[in-house]
Amino acid sequence: MSDIFSRIEHSRTADEVVEQIETLILEGVLSTGDRLPGERELSRQFDVSRPILRDALKLLEARGLLVTRHGGGTYVADIIGQVFSKPVADLFSTHRKASNDYLEYRREIEGITAEYAARRATADDIALLDAIMVRMEETHRNGDFDDEAEIDVEFHQAVGECAHNIILLHTLRSCYRLLSEGVFHNRLLVFTMPGAREALLSQHRAIHAAVKAGDPLAARQAAMDHIDYVERSMHDAERSGEWQRVSRLRLRQRSTTNEPNS
Repeated sequence: MSDIFSRIEHSRTADEVVEQIETLILEGVLSTGDRLPGERELSRQFDVSRPILRDALKLLEARGLLVTRHGGGTYVADIIGQVFSKPVADLFSTHRKASNDYLEYRREIEGITAEYAARRATADDIALLDAIMVRMEETHRNGDFDDEAEIDVEFHQAVGECAHNIILLHTLRSCYRLLSEGVFHNRLLVFTMPGAREALLSQHRAIHAAVKAGDPLAARQAAMDHIDYVERSMHDAERSGEWQRVSRLRLRQRSTTNEPNS
């Protein structure tokens, strides 16, 4: 991990170390599972004594923000993106309306996020988006649905980071976690629809171009159009699956009915 921690300038207390690490977690610079540098390196970066550093890490661990794993090492705890508790997520997975409401909600929040990203993205943010788009193009050429779904989420998370709004960032991460944990319908369904892979890539290109150009209205519209497409594709995929199931049952029934009597 590069030097992301800043030298403590004033009294060099544990509270100042705690505040800096908390801010890095809130802003998404430190993510779930990230390992912090060793004690010696961390105290060097903060320019504090090791006893002060230990006190800070203990406070953060007591607050559930850091964990010490067996075998050594201090890591960021799995708290980012947990806006929805497991009982609520379980309810989402068993109620049809929640799936529709989820996409409706994402349509609006993705639109706002892309708009803010177009207004606020820094040169470093754009460089990150550019790199993700290069990888997305490569993944598209390879044609692996799992890889495409993974880079899709990474792209939207990066746009969320470009928006520089902490609440939006963590709300979006919670939305994507619901997808990755299979709370809603299989996200790979969309990629199986005819022409979907090309359409999705084109939509991501449009979002990327609008954010890069600093065009908030175009970015918002591109993001909302993207979710509209995902919603239509999900419904089409589900209907196709249902039609296929019914057709299979009809064929089976007719085959049985038409069998000669023994």
